[in-house]
Amino acid sequence: MPSSVVSKMIYNEETETLRIVYVSGMVYDYKNVPLDVYQAMKTSGSKGTFLNKHIKGNFEFEKIED
Repeated sequence: MPSSVVSKMIYNEETETLRIVYVSGMVYDYKNVPLDVYQAMKTSGSKGTFLNKHIKGNFEFEKIED
């Protein structure tokens, strides 16, 4: 289902890094995200709601600059 907040999600299993590309174009890497959390987000009905409830504030992040 398309998201009004999240444009793309890329998960690196080796580093447990979840890259979120927002619809706005901003890109953030969330660190040490377990695979099961990523899989739950992938299948959630609302990516934005899942992100706000389970990712933001729970994992370190880094803003990726162009």
